Amino acid sequence: MGRVIVCDVIETMLDLRALDPHFERIFGDRAARQEWFQQMLQSAFVATITHVYADFGTIGKAALQMTADRRGVELSEDDRQQVLVTVRHLPPHPDVRPGLERLRAAGFRLASLTNSTEQVAQAQLDHAGLTEYFEQILSVDTVQRFKPAADAYRMAAERLQVPIGDIRLVAAHAWDIAGALRAGCAAAFVARPGKVLDPLVEVPDVVGADFTDVATQIVASELGGRP
Repeated sequence: MGRVIVCDVIETMLDLRALDPHFERIFGDRAARQEWFQQMLQSAFVATITHVYADFGTIGKAALQMTADRRGVELSEDDRQQVLVTVRHLPPHPDVRPGLERLRAAGFRLASLTNSTEQVAQAQLDHAGLTEYFEQILSVDTVQRFKPAADAYRMAAERLQVPIGDIRLVAAHAWDIAGALRAGCAAAFVARPGKVLDPLVEVPDVVGADFTDVATQIVASELGGRP
């Protein structure tokens, strides 16, 4: 049997573009959503590097305020709540369910691993109708170290009761791929529009245009012999 497939959640499986109408209304610019999410990631990485943890939701609120301050926009409480509530109700990318079906039909164990709290991830996957595919919904909140810190991937291996080399992370973020590979996992990159790999990091053996493409390659790679 192949490795355990561990899937990132936001952007890899769930579509953040559902937030764009809120950011357009609040900031007059849909691109503010990308600015907010990049600030959120930056703040999470700073929290991990400096060993001062705050959960991803708290960081998301702070990043939203920073985005507003940067753009000279005054946020109302309703604005904040609309963004934060919608984050829990993101739709899946249309290629995700077929890909998960393909992996499940091939007999792979499936789990998710997210920088969000377990409660938020559970709500997100429930709303997206994807919970049934995963034996565990794992959160870095358990170790209070955000991906791409190695502690997050090691925790996943421990919870799944496999050696870290028996995990393959599926993600649409170059930093997540880098973290997984350097922690000793295999990886598979979902090359969604605008997402590219870091040239300073080893290229994973599976790179696909969407989740279904990646799933097809994983089945061929894992069941046809490990690289």
